[in-house]
Amino acid sequence: MSRTRTTLRRAGAVTALTAAGLLAAAGVASAHVTVHPDSYAKGATDGVLTFRVPNEEDNASTTKVQVFLPTDHPVLGVLVHPQDGWTAQVTNTKLKTPVKTDDGTITDAASEITFTGGKIAPGQYEDFNVAFGQLPDDTGQLAFKTLQTYSDGKIVRWIEEAQGGQEPENPAPVLKLTAKGTEDGGGTSTASPASSKGSDNTKSTASASDSTARGLGIAGLVVGVLGLAAAGFAVVRGRSAGSRAE
Repeated sequence: MSRTRTTLRRAGAVTALTAAGLLAAAGVASAHVTVHPDSYAKGATDGVLTFRVPNEEDNASTTKVQVFLPTDHPVLGVLVHPQDGWTAQVTNTKLKTPVKTDDGTITDAASEITFTGGKIAPGQYEDFNVAFGQLPDDTGQLAFKTLQTYSDGKIVRWIEEAQGGQEPENPAPVLKLTAKGTEDGGGTSTASPASSKGSDNTKSTASASDSTARGLGIAGLVVGVLGLAAAGFAVVRGRSAGSRAE
């Protein structure tokens, strides 16, 4: 009997540690500030980008979010969707290289959007919707470096870009720009399912996150079942050995 109890304890410990590892991985994956959708066609027009900001602290709320837009490959015609409880301030910067469009030459563009006044409590997230008039067509991706400030004064800098295919510890939200007309990017106009209504976009991104969470949950259940099965097999084997000894 003592050998059976030891086997059961070991199997339970392995199952618990594996499940804890899966949950920890899920937490890390969901803690990053991200942009949705993650791709658009080069030169896409009249679309919406959603910046999802989760709170990864246990005892502090997020009180300020700063999103920095690249000016070497500017995003034109930036408009911020009103967010309950939050005030958005858009900072424009004069471009080193003006951009020629069908409506004329653009000499300045948004370089920073700062959200203040609201709060994201522990275990919650906020979606910030930003509409654009046109994306650049001369680069393969856009990195939106972001600063996340907490009520206790801590600032998390989501500013690192991937090097050598490895994801950094604090990655910046990255939007991939695909060739015009490709399936990922769609066309030059509204190249993704994002809409001007924040609720529709939030539902779309939340669905993707829910799918990931469900996948990890199923994996955890499978691990648990396998652990219990191993424990049951050990019990049966122990009993059989005892019977033969008698």
